[in-house]
Amino acid sequence: MGSIVKKISQRKRIVVKVGTSTLTHKTGRLNIRRVEQLVKTLADIYNSGHEVILVSSGSIGLGMGKLGIVDRPKDTPGKQACAAVGQCELMYLYDKLFGEYSISVAQILLTKYVLLEDRRKNVENALERLLSLGVIPVVNENDTVAIDELELEVGENDSLAAIVAKIARADLLVIMSDIDGLYDCDPRSNEKATLIPVVHEIDDAIRSLAGGAGSKFGTGGMITKINAVEIAYEAGIDVVLMNGQRPKNLYDLFEDRQVGTLFTLEKEEA
Repeated sequence: MGSIVKKISQRKRIVVKVGTSTLTHKTGRLNIRRVEQLVKTLADIYNSGHEVILVSSGSIGLGMGKLGIVDRPKDTPGKQACAAVGQCELMYLYDKLFGEYSISVAQILLTKYVLLEDRRKNVENALERLLSLGVIPVVNENDTVAIDELELEVGENDSLAAIVAKIARADLLVIMSDIDGLYDCDPRSNEKATLIPVVHEIDDAIRSLAGGAGSKFGTGGMITKINAVEIAYEAGIDVVLMNGQRPKNLYDLFEDRQVGTLFTLEKEEA
């Protein structure tokens, strides 16, 4: 990524979005080793001088594990209950792990109504003050009361992360998913699929690669990642899509090595 005008290592304010697939095993139980690696790596990036905002999925999955529920509830109250229990578990986990590195965290639960234009200033003010105090805000959709999002289940946290990046005036959004980046075709059905390292615009060709809402590229589908990129682009924010199963790859990313797919409006130097 050395040919990009502004290197990743130069980005000051970072929003990192992690999905359920990063935080949990296929059983729905917490992936302890991966979460510990993620927190340790983010703490190190924070210590190096970056401001970090973490947008974290996983409350319903963690709630299921805590309650001993094997199959994801299909009814809204069941999802609400899992989310409510899971949020406690999620924040306890982040508070404990980041606390080991003397870093404080804060919980911010958002709904689409709070993010309406006339109310965004309150969120912006809260984020600014927390960051100025050296706190890492942990943001999530308020799944306990955000019924619309629960019932739609369209990977809203990808879009939420992009909106948070806009509100926070972030320099970079990192989406950690269960795939290495954007490919020229589905790597799970075509072993010759090639990773696309840099994307400068979202056009019909890129959207077609996302495969629509039913794609199985990631937890919410690749199309939700592309939607998030478009939201970020509106504010001139670059996005990196990378695999969350190897959190230590964040080190490579912030040392300006090629990781995942970089979506940027900036052109390469001649």
